[in-house]
Amino acid sequence: MQLLDGKKLSNKIELQVSDEVKLLKEKCGCTPGLAVVLVGHDPASAAYVNMKKKACERVGIYSITHDMPENISQDAIEKIITNMNNDSTIDGILIQLPLPSQIDERRLLDLVSPKKDVDGFHPFNIGRLTTGLDGFVPCTPLGVMQLLAEYDIDVKGKNCVVVGASNIVGKPMSSLLLNANATVEICHIFTDNLKKHTLAADIILVGVGVINLIKEDMVKDDAIVIDIGINRNDEGKLVGDVDFENVKQKCSYITPVPGGVGPMTIAMLLSNTLKAAQVNSKERA
Repeated sequence: MQLLDGKKLSNKIELQVSDEVKLLKEKCGCTPGLAVVLVGHDPASAAYVNMKKKACERVGIYSITHDMPENISQDAIEKIITNMNNDSTIDGILIQLPLPSQIDERRLLDLVSPKKDVDGFHPFNIGRLTTGLDGFVPCTPLGVMQLLAEYDIDVKGKNCVVVGASNIVGKPMSSLLLNANATVEICHIFTDNLKKHTLAADIILVGVGVINLIKEDMVKDDAIVIDIGINRNDEGKLVGDVDFENVKQKCSYITPVPGGVGPMTIAMLLSNTLKAAQVNSKERA
């Protein structure tokens, strides 16, 4: 069994992004800019935003966080996003999810300019992903593909089971695997007999937020297991969706939680922001 070390790879990517940011500054005097919209006081969201801010600082990306009260109106947020769309110092816009119930999440995501949609959630970028065209790809699935590539794991022709059908992870993950010529099956809350599907998988990719959902008897020998879930157990420890200690005995490769997919998500956000800045600098030239 070999661990897929996302922390190590994310450090490597940060160095590459940092070098590219320096080159961009030297070439055109442009500093990539990322704006984050944070609504309310959810501790987990605040922690994620803080991690992203520190990562931006490490690689030389300018970042600003718009902290908004829990009771903010739809119109107020939309005005701020429109202003950021028109702000030439901002290359990427990220709306931290989840949002309060009074906010129409889809409307906000659709309002972000596709050119600044570094989260890859705009229908324009989703469409380009599903048709195999270049665009912005959601950071977590993109990070998974980078992690597989780093360890020379070719998904072509492999039976891949994606557990979870969210717009943020499951669906774009499936599209990326299909684009790489994998055979893909999506399982979700209404799937009958999940074990039957996962036992046939060469690669299992799970991200649903259920502790120990994937157990040892659901995984065939030498399978590859990508745990995208992140949860806190009763002891407050960060754990994934896979029964790691038991499943690792059967795997050829497996991601740890923490230290697997999580760091790759932030690394891909930095990479996407740099990409947006590079495109914007060419258009301004």
